[in-house]
Amino acid sequence: MSAEDLTPPEAARWAGRAGLPLPADRHAAVAATVNHIHSVVAVLRELDFADTPPAAAYRAEEEKPDATV
Repeated sequence: MSAEDLTPPEAARWAGRAGLPLPADRHAAVAATVNHIHSVVAVLRELDFADTPPAAAYRAEEEKPDATV
């Protein structure tokens, strides 16, 4: 567990602040889920998309089918 991981009491507090009170037996599961999502997003933030055009530049109808295997 890193210093940035959300603890079960913190998960309960943040959920309560958002108007979503959690039963006590769900605090640990919510904290674990939040920490997993955070770890996945952290990996995505490290990806270099410098040469990737924005989604608006993609035109599916212009794709040419390619049967090469």
